[in-house]
Amino acid sequence: MSGPLPIQFDPASLILLNVIMACMMFGVSLNLRTEDFGRVLRAPVAPAAGLVAQFLLLPAVTCLATWWLGVDPELALGMILVASCPGGSFSNIMTWIGRANVAVSVSMTAVSSLAATIMTPFNFALYGYLNPHTREILTSIALDPLSILLLVTLVLAVPLVLGMWVGRRFPGLAARSEKPFRIAALLVFLAFVGIAFSNNFDLFIERFHTFFWLVVVHNLLALSLGNGMGRLLRLPVNDRRAVTMEVGIQNSGLGLVILFTFFPEAGGMMLITAFWGVWHLVSGLTLALLWSRTRAARESALHG
Repeated sequence: MSGPLPIQFDPASLILLNVIMACMMFGVSLNLRTEDFGRVLRAPVAPAAGLVAQFLLLPAVTCLATWWLGVDPELALGMILVASCPGGSFSNIMTWIGRANVAVSVSMTAVSSLAATIMTPFNFALYGYLNPHTREILTSIALDPLSILLLVTLVLAVPLVLGMWVGRRFPGLAARSEKPFRIAALLVFLAFVGIAFSNNFDLFIERFHTFFWLVVVHNLLALSLGNGMGRLLRLPVNDRRAVTMEVGIQNSGLGLVILFTFFPEAGGMMLITAFWGVWHLVSGLTLALLWSRTRAARESALHG
């Protein structure tokens, strides 16, 4: 692949994507409490393990791997962008389905979403520049990290604070609407990704072989880093699984917001980021169901 791949994207759709992201974050935050942040201070090992894997190891390893393997610059920059994003908003649901430690997952989501306002622009700019193959693309756009910081603040931090306020002010309403909010936001996001792919169907089919395995292996790497950190620190199984899911479910929606705002012509980056948004749900749900079955079997054996 040489040069940027042109994609068909209506700039007006960027407003819709920003609204979708803000709504997803708002829905996740309805049941967040300040205690979820305090939990990190009271029991810091598991959340800290996940945050290290999330914001330090994953971007660095992604940069090194794409450099060493000589991945096409546009695809590599898309992988670095995804790796720089915080954990996805549906990691809590996947953790719950997998019968792992939801409290650890929620506290990590809360902290990583706020940390992302600084770490996402920083990691993307740093590792995009350190990889000599992606440096030219990054510098040609004269990217301003402060602009990304402002964007991330608007679509993550502001909805998070607003959602927490609404959840505390109207707990009954929050309890009833949190699940429908998540489901509706997921469906709308998937519809948005589906429309983006359908509008660029020929490009998708033509380049499928170039990005499919990159996303699959990259997602496996993210899951493995989370699991590896948990094993290294000898976390309990349910804590380790929560960390694994938090690192493996990336907020690719945020990646798309950044991409369409600053890289509207980068088709290769769009393919990586959008397909990540679909694939990590497939891998996460598969892993969660496997964990759920193994735990159920173990509990049945203990009480049988």
